Amino acid sequence: MSNPKPVTRRAALLGGAATALPLVHIRTAGAAGKLALGFWDHWVPQANDTLRQQVEAWAAQNKVDATIDFITSSGGKLMLTAAAEYQARAGHDVLPVGNWDVINYADGLEPVDDLAADLQTRYGRYSDTYRYLGHVDRHWRAVPTSTGSLNLTCEGRLSLLQKHAGLDLRAMYPAHSSTTPIGADWTYDAFLSAAEACHKAGYPFGLGLGSTNDSINNTGCLFSAFGADLVDAKGAIQVRSDKVRQMLEWAQKLVKVLPEDTVSYDDASNNRALISGRSALIMNPPSAWAVAKRDAPAIAEDIWNFPMPRGPAGRFIPYRFAFYGIWSFCQSKSAAKDLVRYLQEREQVEQRCITSVGYDLPPFQSMSDFAIWSEVGPPTGTVYNYPLRPWHGSEPSITAYPAPPDIAVQMYHRAVHPTMLAKLHSGQSIDAVIDWAEGELEGFMR
Repeated sequence: MSNPKPVTRRAALLGGAATALPLVHIRTAGAAGKLALGFWDHWVPQANDTLRQQVEAWAAQNKVDATIDFITSSGGKLMLTAAAEYQARAGHDVLPVGNWDVINYADGLEPVDDLAADLQTRYGRYSDTYRYLGHVDRHWRAVPTSTGSLNLTCEGRLSLLQKHAGLDLRAMYPAHSSTTPIGADWTYDAFLSAAEACHKAGYPFGLGLGSTNDSINNTGCLFSAFGADLVDAKGAIQVRSDKVRQMLEWAQKLVKVLPEDTVSYDDASNNRALISGRSALIMNPPSAWAVAKRDAPAIAEDIWNFPMPRGPAGRFIPYRFAFYGIWSFCQSKSAAKDLVRYLQEREQVEQRCITSVGYDLPPFQSMSDFAIWSEVGPPTGTVYNYPLRPWHGSEPSITAYPAPPDIAVQMYHRAVHPTMLAKLHSGQSIDAVIDWAEGELEGFMR
């Protein structure tokens, strides 16, 4: 074990390391090297089977002895595993790293510029946000992957939004391709009007203002849509800008029509609100719809997935960005790179997308044409607009972008964005909210 490194501000954000977790191993035979692989334990069981079969096929062809662990994210086990392995410089050779983890563990990850360049040559450019999170210290430190990548966009009740807000979701976002931009009238003004109407009818939008990931993501995209960056790309605090004030003036109206328990929302609250029939719209991947299909079929048949509204600065979709990282202590780096490349090729990505019922999103827009999103139902086409389509005019986003990552990660984990709106919800003035946020941001920079 190497000597522990000095604690930096970044390292302090990682929290405590975990001891090794007792996990089940699935082994393939081989004789030309070994790889210990950790993968996310998918909530769709057959998705694990497909990934395991792909690894086994690759391992047999390349004569590599591959050991596979599927690690649950429940209870933070996957996150704790990464933290423990980073500190110990020992463990799996390949491990999923999501959102800020590439930045947090950058000096422990093998550069993968060759993989990123090859895949982008074949399938197109990664989004700016993927680069922001995955390209650290002039190198790609991990490769974007479809497994575990998702967006938290709008999931709405067809009948309730039509009846109470006059929104015809199928007409706004039909389940077929378009040669021109669509959804031009789906703006944040229209969103606010619909939220007010549905609240009046007893079906408030299930948007949380808590401090968990869903609330952080759901509110961060609102700030982005208004161009209301709290900190700019150069690290300058912009919380007193006209754009931030404009956004907060709009948000003052929205918070009045959110659920009574909006401030105490956890990551399951919005799912429960939609599945129980108490909400007309939430922001979530289609996992809520999938659960409704099992537990409340009539509600599932009335759900449509569609992009976020457009704001003055554009249309931003909150994303969970997943990567595969190769630890620098890996003894078979060439084999690890070959495997990661293989798993991100179109054929393998599509196979995994099919078995995850369209849940996992490819990092390349050129792969947004898989048939699975047209076929899934009921209702047929409900997830057609879940991936970003070229005619949506949408951009993937993460809360706190484009602030410098060492500041942004603190803004994210301290839930600055939803807390600002929660303070508005409690009756605080815009000036008081701005004062509070400025103090928080200054503290992150000390």
